[in-house]
Amino acid sequence: MCKENNLKKLRERSEIENKYKWNIEAMYADSEAWEKDFADCLSAGGAYSRYAGHLGDSADTLLNALRTKDEIWQKLERVYVYARMKKDEDNRVSKYQAMNDRCNALIAKVSSAMSFFTPELLSVPEDKILGFIAENDGLKVYEFLIKDTLRLKAHVLSEAEESLLAQVGEVLSATNDIFTMLNNADMKFGEIKDADGDMVELTQGNYISFMESYDRNVRRNAFTAKYKAYMDLINTIATTYNYNTKTDAVSARIRKYPSALEAALSGDDIPKSVYTNLITAVHEGLPAMYKYMEIRKRLLGVDELHMYDVYVPLIEIEEKPVSYEEAVEIMKEGLSVLGSEYIERLSRGIAAGWVDVFENKGKTSGAYSFGSYDSFPYVLLNFSGKLKDVFTIVHEMGHSMHSSYTRETQPFVYGGHSIFTAEVASTVNEALLMKYLIKKEENRLKSAKKGSKEYEDALNMKKYLLNMHIEEFRTTLFRQTMFAEFEMLTHEAVERGEVLTAEWLCEKYAELNRLYFGDNVVCDPEIAYEWARIPHFYRSFYVYKYATGYSAATAISDLIIKGAENKGDIDCALETGSSVDAPNSARDAYKRFLTTGESDHPIELLKIAGVDMGTEAPVKNAMQVFAELVDEFDRITRE
Repeated sequence: MCKENNLKKLRERSEIENKYKWNIEAMYADSEAWEKDFADCLSAGGAYSRYAGHLGDSADTLLNALRTKDEIWQKLERVYVYARMKKDEDNRVSKYQAMNDRCNALIAKVSSAMSFFTPELLSVPEDKILGFIAENDGLKVYEFLIKDTLRLKAHVLSEAEESLLAQVGEVLSATNDIFTMLNNADMKFGEIKDADGDMVELTQGNYISFMESYDRNVRRNAFTAKYKAYMDLINTIATTYNYNTKTDAVSARIRKYPSALEAALSGDDIPKSVYTNLITAVHEGLPAMYKYMEIRKRLLGVDELHMYDVYVPLIEIEEKPVSYEEAVEIMKEGLSVLGSEYIERLSRGIAAGWVDVFENKGKTSGAYSFGSYDSFPYVLLNFSGKLKDVFTIVHEMGHSMHSSYTRETQPFVYGGHSIFTAEVASTVNEALLMKYLIKKEENRLKSAKKGSKEYEDALNMKKYLLNMHIEEFRTTLFRQTMFAEFEMLTHEAVERGEVLTAEWLCEKYAELNRLYFGDNVVCDPEIAYEWARIPHFYRSFYVYKYATGYSAATAISDLIIKGAENKGDIDCALETGSSVDAPNSARDAYKRFLTTGESDHPIELLKIAGVDMGTEAPVKNAMQVFAELVDEFDRITRE
């Protein structure tokens, strides 16, 4: 029985048992210890200027400058993460609001103080720098970093110019802050009638739950009310996004990139073809999406399928509440194919206090994995006892396990992850859990008598899971690729000297929506305004990484499962949930990938796990998997 999440009244944090809170005291026992590190960072950051003008003096000086830089940022990361997480526990507490704000100011100050580093390093002759690496073994650990910096030499400005850009960084990000305040603080969506006939305020937080309602009037009314708010402010939002896109274009031009897209891809050394190949491959896979929309229309029994019909689950189940403890056990069973060492590490983390489980008043919504290099890889949840919460914890623990393996293996300089690789670890976990749950229902179908209640329950649950899996593909791979294509079109237009008017933006978005959903869906006029509510567009050219990450994860999870099948152990893993420790080269390769952090460029790192994202193969494979899922769902829903 789920005790914690069945309480209707939202509790204060003090009312939640400590065993369901993260052990943040492992970072700092009290605020005084935090204040000391804050002061140390402020002092050390200010003193870093002693290296200015001396990076080319000797190998020892360069090494000391790099090590000192890492020491400052490692401590500053710890200071910031603690303040941010304390604020996230209860955003109403002014003490932690102030600590978080102070950290943001400190980061800006330290960044400005260190802004000389890269321009000066690049002003030293390249052969001299490479000679330093050969001369001093201590610099070997920084070899990839240094060579990667040299790769970007043509795009780094002078010391004075870099300092100036660092100082105006907050101004350049103003469009994001303006949209955030407009979207989250000022915008109101009015009230609608819920399925019980009660008037309820429509908010950003409850919109999706209304779109998943089985009452079509509720869905339609929520959809209409939501977009009316954006339509009323569309010229303001269009102007904001226009200048956001202009900022990207101007910044790319200043740094001598051919385009804003290539500027965004350069940091991870991602070829432009990866981006364009993604779009091409997804376009080729659209017939399966169109078929899925046909199935959706059939199962909903509607004459016309509208955009407000695309989120409602097609299969209803009587969902039993899941306790947090039960969710953890399901997670362990679902991930057991990764081996006992992985499960034991995960279990130790949960016992040590990695996870903050339940919602409380003032707590940040949603879920994330966070932490500093030398802290636990913490997980924030708002666990409510539903099946989707099991997938959320599996997803976030994928990130945290990735961090655990990396930080144990890599030095601080390579201890993080690019988004391109980070989303792989979380999505592999989700894919393995889904395969496990579907396999469980298939086993129930085999053992149950056809027509019995057990058989019908298992069949219905399998349908539900297949639909859930298809929706993951739709919302991650297809939807994020559509967003990526929209971003490419808007930036190309600005780079041609065009102005992004509200009319132009709505027209282009409507065209894309028709392309991605096909003729089986009515392109309601409101959907043309959807671009106006997407916060991702203010951090340009990163949503494609969710699509590539999903493709890579699909391929990797298939390799791991097939590796277990080849050893005859897949039934052990997927039927009983026990760990598989028989040799599995795909699993071992994946776990090696988890240790690599940012020690190489993402494309090269993923090759370790057996996936080459430099080719079209992973996305095409994902498209094939999606098509097979749709075919299976079509077949099973006709039985």
